[in-house]
Amino acid sequence: MIRKTKAASLLLALALLPWCGGQAVAGPLDEAKARAHLDAVAAGDLEALMRDYAEDAYMEWVGGPLDGRYRGKAEIRAVWQKFIAANAGKPRPANFGKLCSKGSALHLTAQPHLLSARVSGSYDGRSLDGTSVYAEKNWGAAFADHWWWGQGPGVAFAGGRIHGVAPTAVVAWTDRETIALAPPVARTVARAGGGEWHIRAHSPRWRIEIEGAADGGLRLPVPLPAERRLELRSNHHLTGQLEARVWRGRRLWLHSSGLAGLEDGAVSRSAS
Repeated sequence: MIRKTKAASLLLALALLPWCGGQAVAGPLDEAKARAHLDAVAAGDLEALMRDYAEDAYMEWVGGPLDGRYRGKAEIRAVWQKFIAANAGKPRPANFGKLCSKGSALHLTAQPHLLSARVSGSYDGRSLDGTSVYAEKNWGAAFADHWWWGQGPGVAFAGGRIHGVAPTAVVAWTDRETIALAPPVARTVARAGGGEWHIRAHSPRWRIEIEGAADGGLRLPVPLPAERRLELRSNHHLTGQLEARVWRGRRLWLHSSGLAGLEDGAVSRSAS
């Protein structure tokens, strides 16, 4: 029997577009609307950009000359007008769901749908009482050349590296509240390798620091759909250790540590 103590459905879509001068909130989190919104950004279509904003909406633009918080539909419209003017109204092509060597976007989607649950029961004569459970779905057209993932008490993260940047999404939760930080609404820095994971994410309101460590682990295959084969790329650890700190402003909102699942995946030397 599984008793849910905290469940959520969070769609974290990271799309790297060839923009200049900053990054902006991608609007609604519904995937179809998000794609339409990003297409409008790429095309410089102001009316399509503004279609789904409510009158009391707000937007945080992170980085570049437009950095700041904008409240209300009029302010948001004005900042998009500045963005389009700065790019001379020229369309900027956007690609989704495909990894190429040049000129494409990284589209990673992770959907944590069960953040924390307690299990009672047994398996193979072993008690599972009190075991914590986490579940997510993730998908995409291909794996990045290097990616990382982790989940521990109160936090989960996933990211990958492409074209010299490393976007990472982080989710943190307590019994009363859940937060999610990811580009472009938050700045993230990640480093994974050699049995260590270091994740940093911050927005104007929140700051997250995660440290993970693991030894040994399992070497697992991942699918290469375009080549119709599997390749050993994933270093997966089921008994790693993780420590996380989350601040809301200056106040420590969450400090957790304990058993963690951790992954570090990369293209093999023979394949690169």
